[in-house]
Amino acid sequence: MAYSTILFDLDGTLTDPFDGITRSIQYALDKLDAPVPDAGDLRWCIGPPLWDSFEVLLKTDERVKLDEAVALYRERYTVTGLFENTLIEGIPEALQALRDAGYRLHVCTSKPHAYAGKIVEHFELMPHFGTVYGSELSGKRSAKAELIAHILEEEGLSASETVMIGDRKHDLIGANANKVASIGVLWGYGSHEELAVEDPILIAQQPAEIVRHLG
Repeated sequence: MAYSTILFDLDGTLTDPFDGITRSIQYALDKLDAPVPDAGDLRWCIGPPLWDSFEVLLKTDERVKLDEAVALYRERYTVTGLFENTLIEGIPEALQALRDAGYRLHVCTSKPHAYAGKIVEHFELMPHFGTVYGSELSGKRSAKAELIAHILEEEGLSASETVMIGDRKHDLIGANANKVASIGVLWGYGSHEELAVEDPILIAQQPAEIVRHLG
């Protein structure tokens, strides 16, 4: 199959946001007088939309309460947590190689695009990407299936010529929903078992494997 466009997840795929996300979740829970898990017990929160994570953590589906939690999270994240983040080793080289091979690259993240763009710029990755696509602050298009559909329409892309790369099942489920091929990566927050269930064309252990596979 000849692919022309690659969509990259951000958190856990291009960068490791562990400290910024977990500390900001802990901050929000503390402000709400809710139980505050250790950071290591919040690893599963990296990837899914924030509302989904807080629904589990707060044991409620009450939208007003979830919106309050997200607002408190952002109170810390937008000031401090945004840059408590590290670049995945080998990513800049892989992006450059894929660009040199003629691929068009876009970011596809559940994180609000207002924040995602700042992170991509901070790590000097913007020259590799056409557009940074993310959710709205309201949570609209935070589900990967909805976001990928939006990107395909906005960019005029053929699903059969597009690949989605991410570290969690949500990335691959979103790709499958749009008949887009997917690649799972193991340097993020999803296990091999989690990714394999979604039938990706590759599960990569290092960024260079993606380059070798896609040529």
